[in-house]
Order: sequence, then structure tokens, then C-alpha cells
Amino acid sequence: MRSVALIAWYELYRLFLTKRGLLSLLAFALVWFLILRYAIYGAAQFFSVDQVGGIIAGLFNSNIINNLMSWQVPEIAMFWVVMLYLLPIFCVMLAADQTASDRARGTLRILHLRASRDGIFFGRFIGQLLVLFFLIIIALATTLILVMMRDSTQLLPALRLSGIVLVNLMLVLLPYTALMAWVSSMARSARQATTYAVIIWIVCSILAGWLSRQFPELWVLDMVLPGSQVSSLLQLSGWNTLSLALIPIVQTVILLFLGRMIMQRSDW
Repeated sequence: MRSVALIAWYELYRLFLTKRGLLSLLAFALVWFLILRYAIYGAAQFFSVDQVGGIIAGLFNSNIINNLMSWQVPEIAMFWVVMLYLLPIFCVMLAADQTASDRARGTLRILHLRASRDGIFFGRFIGQLLVLFFLIIIALATTLILVMMRDSTQLLPALRLSGIVLVNLMLVLLPYTALMAWVSSMARSARQATTYAVIIWIVCSILAGWLSRQFPELWVLDMVLPGSQVSSLLQLSGWNTLSLALIPIVQTVILLFLGRMIMQRSDW
């Protein structure tokens, strides 16, 4: 457990105290500023006056639109929508290099002198989750500042909604991070790991779709891929969103099992 904790905290160190990590953080900050200014702020204006823009209405069905308009703080509602689709993409790119480059450089052998294979595998996985957690906190803080600038009386409702959003976003990201832990245990570079993830995603998506059409009783296959519950999440609000929490948890357990199995058997 000590080695898992040390490796996990080292992932935070690499993000905040290394040149490469700070550049990644700067890139995220710039992209997030553009999204905050032109997506969240602009879209929230429509919801705050009970109007929905044509683009927003075209992206989602009426049930989702009505649910979003019921949120007390429109900025948090738009943050919820944007992050549900943006964060998984960022997660795949950020978490692709959990063990791949260390395997190519041979540094996994050095790490293995001080930590078990499980310690390295789960330490990197937890470390990536910590990095994502802090990025979400930073993004939420800037959104709350935007809320205060518009109407300071909505700060307390925004804080309550922020807790709900934070918990659900971490649940959504669990299987994506586990997927990248699995493919990274097979790859020798972050690019290769990303390629593996895309191939696995496409093959599983096609296979699951075909099987569910041929055998309707196998509807559970629609829940195989990470993020499969996102469209359903958008139709829920409050802590009712946790009713779907079992889906990403089961996905994560299965993906971590596959990744750990390969990590234990791989030859460094």
C-alpha cells in the first residue's frame, strides 16, 4: 500500500512540478478558458432566460433539454454537459502513458526493485485519477467564479450541485482510466496505447451492437463500453444520478482485472 501511495502521488508531482506536466496543465487551462467563455457562459445565457438556442436544442432531445433547464444554476448545468463529453477524451490522452514509456525505456525494472507489479499498476491508475480529480476541481472553481460574477446568491446552490457533478464525473472517468491502464500494460508508447484503445473501442462497439440486434435479450451488451450511461445521466438530476453508478464500477473492475493479468504476465 505504501508503494501504491508513493507512485500515485508521484503522478501529481509529474503534473505540477515538471516541465512536461506544466505544459499539459497550461494546454488544459487555455482550452478550458475558451470552453468556459464561449460554451458554458454563452449557453448558460439561454437557460437563464428560459430559452434554448438552436444548436443546443439540436444536440439533445427534449427530455434532456427540459432536465437541464430544471437545474437551479445554469452554469453548473452546462459544465455538467460539457465535461461529460470533454473529460473522457482528455482522460484517454492523459492516462495513455501509465506504464508504456517506462516499459520501452526499461525503467519498469528499476521500479520493480522497490515496488511490486501490483503496486506499480494500481499506483499509476490511482495517480491518474488524482490528476483528473484536481483538474475537475480547478475547472469547477472557475465555473463557480463565473456564477458569482453573474449572481452571488446562487453560490450555495452551485456548491451543492458541484458536489453531485464531481462525484458523477469521477465515476464516469473510472472505466476510461482503467481502460488506458489495461492497454498501457500492453503498449510501449502512449501513442500505441491510444491506438489499442481505439481499436478495442471500435471492435467492441460493432460486436456489441450486432449481438444486441441479433439477440435482443442481450440488451446488457449496450452497457459494455465506458460512457454507455452518459445519455441516461443527462436525463437525471441531483443524487438520482448515482442510480447508474454500478455500471462504471463493474466496467472498471473488469478492465483492471484484464490489465493486472497482463501486467503480471508481461516480460519487461
